[in-house]
Parts: sequence; structure tokens; C-alpha cells
Amino acid sequence: MEHSNLKTLVDADNGMISREIFTSPAIYKRELESLFTRTWLFVGHESLIPNPGDFYLSRMGEESVILCRDRTGEVHVFLNSCTHRGMKVCRYDKGNAKVFTCPYHAWSFALDGSLQGIPHFDDLYDGVLDPDDWSLLEVDRMAVYKGTIWASWDKDAPNFETYLGDAKLHLDMTLDCRDGRSGGSEVIGVHRWKFPANWKFAAENFLGDSYHNHSHGSVDAIGIGPSARSGVKGRRDDEMRAAQHIWISFPEGHGVHSAIEHPDAEFIDSYLDQPEIGAYFRNCYEERRRRLGDEAQLIPFTGTIFPNTSYHGRQPRGLCAWHPHSSGETEGWRFFLVDTDAPTAVKDFLRHYYMRYSGPAGMTEQDDMENWLYASAASKGTIAKRLKLNYQQSMGAAKLNDPLPGLVATQMSEHMARGYYTRWRDYLEGRDWNQLLGVGDPRFSDGEPVTKAGRA
Repeated sequence: MEHSNLKTLVDADNGMISREIFTSPAIYKRELESLFTRTWLFVGHESLIPNPGDFYLSRMGEESVILCRDRTGEVHVFLNSCTHRGMKVCRYDKGNAKVFTCPYHAWSFALDGSLQGIPHFDDLYDGVLDPDDWSLLEVDRMAVYKGTIWASWDKDAPNFETYLGDAKLHLDMTLDCRDGRSGGSEVIGVHRWKFPANWKFAAENFLGDSYHNHSHGSVDAIGIGPSARSGVKGRRDDEMRAAQHIWISFPEGHGVHSAIEHPDAEFIDSYLDQPEIGAYFRNCYEERRRRLGDEAQLIPFTGTIFPNTSYHGRQPRGLCAWHPHSSGETEGWRFFLVDTDAPTAVKDFLRHYYMRYSGPAGMTEQDDMENWLYASAASKGTIAKRLKLNYQQSMGAAKLNDPLPGLVATQMSEHMARGYYTRWRDYLEGRDWNQLLGVGDPRFSDGEPVTKAGRA
């Protein structure tokens, strides 16, 4: 596929994008080769593998990978494929193991990936095969960031925090404790399900598409807020309503929807009929204000870390990975987060709310999936493929230059999607890392050249 063709498919300057990027098997293959092999991808969370020997089966693009902690406590991410005949060496979703033994020919691998056992080695391979050359393939780059674990297959990728850029501030608010302490989250559950839509529809949705909120009208009407009390309008924490909402695009391709509270804002209790829960979150709110001062006015809503990791920053708080299966099928994984030291009653309350709101049976996510599924199906026809999709919303939106970095709109906007697909096109064109991180991008102020480093 030539660069000129990609520019025709993604015309961000005029807000036009071809439906082909959501339906073409050839473009999907190009994504696997040029995008998912280079970007930083979310793999899991340390709380999923707290002890030596613990493992959790995850994904990177279409690849099955093993997230594990070895006997010394070090975290690893390996391709789940035996170096002998390619069979998966791990077929359980999670557990604890001493070694990973291939069920095909019984080659066994230690938790650090090294090849430990080969049946009949002395008779069949001695003097021919060096076990050090046949370890499990480990990712080239890995980062543990506030409990979350990310990996890349590109040895030349910048360190993870450089890759995050200024989107880090917004992701931090999702991973940090509700009372303002740094980090401190844990995963209390994971939803996994498949749906017949292109993975980019889901990733784009979380960039900050507020225009689709009428899709959730029926959920809002019955009051599916944290309290689940009938007649209470809204699905999330109420302090979002009185805040100044902002939509931000970053040069790395990330996009977020956050909000800025008024300095005199006060906690609004949306945990009705649950005084213990309300008191806990009121204390968290006040402690966060005390710890962070003016910085506490910035609160997260949703965002997508390029290319396929999204988040809810408030409630239902969590990370979402949109794993591609084909141009028309995606596997969604939602990792639900709580503060590790939150009271048991709070964790139980949130667990029930998360299930009610999100995932394949969640009332709100059903609305979103219906949109993604029908949009995918309706874009496959011969006539439909000739039509462009419109991404022109707020091409002249108001901007805030200070104090937040990035392109900041103060009204609903699709500039995050335009930036996302511009960077998507750059990956498929094989651009170098300076270009992929937006250095010299005229939409942003020039940044410093990328420098490579060891593990982040």
C-alpha cells in the first residue's frame, strides 16, 4: 500500500476518513505488521501476578503472551509459543507454575523463559542444540508503571513515559488513589468478550466522543448511577456535571476527555442510600483536594492511549484493551480498578456497580457495542465503501493554551480522532520515532528529539 493511498484514506486536514480503514483485511494486515509490532501495548497489572510463579495469559495484537513473575520476583512478558513446534506452552488463563511445559513434545521453560528440559536430550540433541538459543521469546521493551504493565516488540521504541507524553497526567489520575496518593490501584475483576466490529471503533469512542451521549438516554432515564436508585439522573460521579469539560489531543496519537472543577466546588454525594460508601468517597475527595491543591481541580473522564488501551478515570474506573482478531472482530478486555486499601464494603459496592454498567452485560456498554456493530456492518457494502466518514466536528474549536499541554478544546470536538488517525497513518507509512511522537508536528509546538533508553 503506497503512502499516497494512505493519505487518501485519512484526510485529517479536511476531516474525511475512508470507511476502508475499518473494513479492509489488507489494511488490517498492515496494522498487525506496522502498528502492533511497534507501539506500547497494555498487558496487565501487577496485582494479577502478586507472587513468584504467578502467571496471567494476555495478548499483544493477535499474539498470545504470558505475563509472569519469576522466582526472584522479576516480571516478564513472553510470546506464548514453544520454540520447537510453536504449540502454546500455557493454556490456562491464570495460575501459579514452576515451569511452562509444552503439551506437544514436552519441552519445558523456566519462569525466566530459559529452556530447562528437552526429553532425550543426550540421545537426540547433544552437541547439536544449545538450549540458550531456544528460550521463549521475550518482549524487547517492558515497563511497570504504577502497577500497570506495558510492553513493546520494538527494541528501538522510546521509554514508556516518553511514549505517554503529556497524556501521562490524565492516565495518572486513573491509576492514583482516590485520595490523591500516587499509584495504589489493584484489579478486582476482568471482563472479556468478543464482538463483530473493528477494534478502532472502540478505541475512538474513548478518545472523548461525547456526541454519542444520547445513545445512553434509556440508561440515564432509569438512573443507573452508583447508587442504582431509580430516578437519579446520571451514570457517574456527579461532580463532572458542574465542571468545565475539556477534550485534548496529544502528538503521540493519544486523546482524552477530562474536566476542570471550579475552585469552590464541593463533593456531591451520588452514593445515595449507602452512607458508608458516601462517607468514604467524601473523605477521598477532601483528602485529594488537601494533598494536591489546585491540581485536584483536574479530574479524568475517559481517554485512549494509542493505539488500543482506553480508560474510565472515575466510575466505572478501569482500563480497557481492544484486542484485534480480524478487520471485523474485536475482543474487549476490561480491567476494573479499585484502591488496594479501600474497605471491603467499598470494593463489593464498586464490583456490583462495574458489572451493572460495563462489559458485555453492562447496560451502558450494550449501547456502545450496538453502535460499533451496526457501524461496522453498514460500512461493508459496495456502495457504502464509496462514502467517506465525517470527522469535521469543531474544526475551529476554542483552545486553552495554559496550563494544560496538548490541543485543548473547550467544546465537544473530534480533533482527538483526527489526531489519532493521523498518527495511525504515520505508523502504517513506517515513519521514524520522532515523527511518530509528533516532533515537528505543526499542530503542536516542537519537542525534543526522541532518546532511547533501557527499560522504563
